[in-house]
Amino acid sequence: MTINGKRVAFLVSREGIEQAELTEPWKAVEEAGGTPRLVSVEPGTVQGVHHLKPADTFPVDETAAGADPSSFAALVLPGGVANGDLLRWQEPAREFVRRFVAKGRPVAPICHGGWILVDADAVRGRRMTSWPSLATDLRNAGAEWVDEQLVVDENGPFTLISSRKPDDLPAFCKELVSQVERA
Repeated sequence: MTINGKRVAFLVSREGIEQAELTEPWKAVEEAGGTPRLVSVEPGTVQGVHHLKPADTFPVDETAAGADPSSFAALVLPGGVANGDLLRWQEPAREFVRRFVAKGRPVAPICHGGWILVDADAVRGRRMTSWPSLATDLRNAGAEWVDEQLVVDENGPFTLISSRKPDDLPAFCKELVSQVERA
């Protein structure tokens, strides 16, 4: 599969990003010929983690307030408990997600990454998965939560690709590239 230079946004907070959930999909996008871009609420660098232990830092390419959702073929929302929690109360991040969802392009949360979709009111009537601790929040926001490795919901204004945890990344990355190829 090839995605011929299509840009994919990876939206993260300043810290607590589960590193594998950022780097594995990033690598899949690059290997398929796409251009991943790191979008965050502030310029500078962001902090990855390996299950709560500090890992690598990554440079931010664009801020959520300055990024144009129409310039991206898909949006990836990596997990990490702190990342998911911090993003959901950052208005520039919520607004970026709302504007992105309105464009009708694929949105791909992993693990705790889907939390921001609750605050952006983007899960009502959608079928999805996540880390199990988000199940109640997602259900309360109107989603049908299921415990599956990968869920692809194409029954809405945008395709929603979700997975639960780092172990699910091979299936998630394959589906992400496939969806970007069609976007």
